[in-house]
Amino acid sequence: MSQFRFARLALMLAAIGLNAAPALMHGAHAQSKDAAPAAAQPPADTVRPELFKLLDPAQIKPLMDAKNYGEIQTRVTQAEAFPDKTPYESYVLNRMKLSLASATSNDQMATGALEGILASGKLPEADKANFTQALATYYYNAKNYPKAIELYKQIQAGGNASDAVNSALIRSYYLSGDYASALKAQTPVLEAQTKAGKTPSQEDLRLYASAANKVKDDAAYLNGLEKLAAYYPSDDFWSDLISRGIVRKPGFADANITNVLRLQFAAVKELSPEGYTELAELALKDGFPSEAKKVVDAGFAANVLGKGGNAGQQRQLRDRATKGAADDAKNIAAGEASASKAKNGAGLVNLGWAYVTMDQYDKGIGFIEQGIAKGGLKSPDEAKLRLGMAYAHAGKKEQAIKTFETVKAGGGLSDTAKYWILLLNHPSGVTTVLK
Repeated sequence: MSQFRFARLALMLAAIGLNAAPALMHGAHAQSKDAAPAAAQPPADTVRPELFKLLDPAQIKPLMDAKNYGEIQTRVTQAEAFPDKTPYESYVLNRMKLSLASATSNDQMATGALEGILASGKLPEADKANFTQALATYYYNAKNYPKAIELYKQIQAGGNASDAVNSALIRSYYLSGDYASALKAQTPVLEAQTKAGKTPSQEDLRLYASAANKVKDDAAYLNGLEKLAAYYPSDDFWSDLISRGIVRKPGFADANITNVLRLQFAAVKELSPEGYTELAELALKDGFPSEAKKVVDAGFAANVLGKGGNAGQQRQLRDRATKGAADDAKNIAAGEASASKAKNGAGLVNLGWAYVTMDQYDKGIGFIEQGIAKGGLKSPDEAKLRLGMAYAHAGKKEQAIKTFETVKAGGGLSDTAKYWILLLNHPSGVTTVLK
């Protein structure tokens, strides 16, 4: 699981105005001599003249602009030595320290300054959420996740939570090892994004799936994998999804492994050596040498087959598939009459799929449709799955999806159809030809 990172604190501090010093008023000019009514009001916050000289914004700003941080640190150190500072004087000093810390990337100083500012009681109410978020983020970056969680939850409780705060809280849960809370908090976020038609970030989906895996919530993990494959397809996501979502699900029938491998061949860029050879061998066994040739050729083109200890066997497999494909191309038309006369539609479905593997899509689709209409099939839904794949490889996306939606049988068939739809609905999905 990759580490989650936030933007640099210096940028955040500048964005919310933490580098700006508060307006100061030193005691000598706190009020006019003639302001008699002032006696009935609370005294204004002031800074003693001798302290004001050290913290005067008019002097500090040019020092900051010139990056004379040593001089500013000297002033801060002298100011810290003043005895009996009032809460307001401490607040002003901490604002100065925060500006210095953010400019010099001194996280320890910034954390202490923010704590002092928030504890002073002098920070305007409108600024508290932003300053609290800044402090929480310093804790987050220091990997003090319990403290970060406390502050992010405080912001939420105050009704000031933003997407950034909610996201940071979820990541703090995750990185602290509280995977259950991370999963619970991330779930409604993803549901809201999906409902609104927004694309969740890959980082959010990876966190969700990882948290689900950590707490052994298989349903949530599979949901996360499906979304990752849908929005951010990769060989790893698709291979894991096919394994967990089809093959390893209770009730999977081994008889459907060929169709599962066909899906994987379409969905991933590169299979394992065993993946290529198993699909090719099964295609040859079922009487589809042209399909076997495409699969083996793809394995050699990817430089996955033809090397290592099994290179000789793999070359023999390629030779068998090549010869079988050439023979099938010469003789396939001869089988049309017998398939049409058969009592059931199995022969027509197989004939149609053979034509599809030869890139004769319209002809193949027609025979598969005739076979399904004729009936008497051992597995009508397997035939529908073949028809959906034929439409997909012919580039007929809408017809493919509609056909896949009719596949309801178990044993892995309906799940395979479901993931074909997932594949086709992504812009990079297979919509033209077999590889």
